Amino acid sequence: MVDAEIHVIDRGGLYCDMNYMMEGHVLGTREDPNPDVDYGEIPVWCLVIDHPEATILWDTGSHHEAAAGHWPAEFVEAFDPHDAHEHRLVDDLDAAGYDVDDIDAVFQSHLHIDHAGGLEVFDGTDTPVYVHERELKFAYYDAKVRDGASGYVLDDFDHDLNWRILHRDREERFEDVEFVRFPGHTPGLTGSVIHLDDEGTIVFTGDQVYMAENYESEVPLGGSLLWGKTEWFESLRRLESIERRHDAEVVYGHDPDQFEAMRPGWGL
Repeated sequence: MVDAEIHVIDRGGLYCDMNYMMEGHVLGTREDPNPDVDYGEIPVWCLVIDHPEATILWDTGSHHEAAAGHWPAEFVEAFDPHDAHEHRLVDDLDAAGYDVDDIDAVFQSHLHIDHAGGLEVFDGTDTPVYVHERELKFAYYDAKVRDGASGYVLDDFDHDLNWRILHRDREERFEDVEFVRFPGHTPGLTGSVIHLDDEGTIVFTGDQVYMAENYESEVPLGGSLLWGKTEWFESLRRLESIERRHDAEVVYGHDPDQFEAMRPGWGL
């Protein structure tokens, strides 16, 4: 167990059809062939982990110009980043009492548009940026060969960064902070298992799990942003095993209700 603080940083929100969050969430029937779409807001957030060995930024959120040309138009239409312009990473860190220079390391759960948009502030610095090998390779392939069809924007991560590549499915780079690969949403999606002194074990699933329904009812992610359904279910079992073993709290990637409940963070 480690004596650390975990601060939750609000990075704005996205409006989208909840069918993206949960497969088959709203379906037509004979009696109701055209049901109303469940269209709502999901949170975008990152973490600052004040660890005895380093101050770690966990994900970097959406780019502040997401709706002003940084994202392709089809992404803006599907996942409206309506307040991204109000959430520059440097400003959100400042509101939480941090400067970019305070960050000793960055961890990227994956490199999708709402998770890697702030990496530009570390361009040309020596700050280590941790990401899984499978994620980095797939993101470059998808952005360059498929025009980012799987949810990537090349300009989010194609910078002069001090990449620190994770190769295994489970690695501990800081005391009691485990980086665990949960493939499914993407090939290299990686969450974190953090063992805190006072509050026990916290599992940050990244986008392996968007919302409570994905985890508690085993409803897969919807839309086109599920790379591998078989892998997703295997990762779900791995998460369940970690929860049982450590009596852990499981944190989802975009659940509005949980987001409100988990602020300002843990160990504070």
